[in-house]
Amino acid sequence: MKIWRFWQSNPRRPATSPKVLVIDPEKCTGCRQCELVCSVSHTGESDPARSRIRVAKREEVGFYLPMTCQNCERAICTEVCPAGACAKDAELQVAVIDPKKCIGCKSCVLACPFGAPTFDEVQRVSIKCDYCGGQPRCVAACSAGAISFVDADKLNWSRRRQLADKLIAETLGDRTS
Repeated sequence: MKIWRFWQSNPRRPATSPKVLVIDPEKCTGCRQCELVCSVSHTGESDPARSRIRVAKREEVGFYLPMTCQNCERAICTEVCPAGACAKDAELQVAVIDPKKCIGCKSCVLACPFGAPTFDEVQRVSIKCDYCGGQPRCVAACSAGAISFVDADKLNWSRRRQLADKLIAETLGDRTS
């Protein structure tokens, strides 16, 4: 109880939990609607090559995985950008790329361990997911429900609950019903 009270009264605690995109590959059908709505909302064109979300496909096994920026706590892309174009947005708590500052060197593209930033060949700048300013359009466009936008804290609790349920089922077996 004391820990909870400390958490509630801690002045360094962020006012809101950062939100994250959560991908469920088991629900993804590979329709790529997320790519289309992303490219249209950012460029005005229906061009998946200019999307900030990309669907990795393994057609032979029917596996599809929408991939986007993980918005790392220590974002390497922000550290390697020589022009300061890639920086953390304090309000959204995500790394964003300012196309007016980007010099097109692709340092962020090369440094990212997840391959999230890509290079827009039309604008000649690096691009990456910016959560559409806090309202990711890919979430609404995904009719399969494979993409959601949730509070990071709620995600952690959900995962803990799933793990607890799994351990209970493994430990108690049929005695849980």
